[in-house]
Amino acid sequence: QVQMVESGGGLVQAGGSLRLTCEATKMIFSIDYMGWYRQAPGEERELVARIHRNDSTNYADFVKGRFTISRDKNTVYLQMNSLKPEDTAMYYCHARSSIINYWGQGTQVAVSS
Repeated sequence: QVQMVESGGGLVQAGGSLRLTCEATKMIFSIDYMGWYRQAPGEERELVARIHRNDSTNYADFVKGRFTISRDKNTVYLQMNSLKPEDTAMYYCHARSSIINYWGQGTQVAVSS
């Protein structure tokens, strides 16, 4: 069974940077896209960024110019710069292949003011 394993979360001061990594434990064939979502306490999970099979990317407006998504085979990265306190949330990676969705367990990001 494929698992998505995230790492790289932590506590950082406002203006700082973090790099999240998510790796599939087994090869996923024909990935349509991979991405990152986040969920703050009391809020719904929201899309942060997505990278498609052809390497095109989509970003939520609230991270444009600050976050960069990239991928290497079955690993997806999220470089987060100029972090703000409102970026504090649990970050989840996601991969979709055909009709199958793969989710990670999440990694916590906390940004202090």
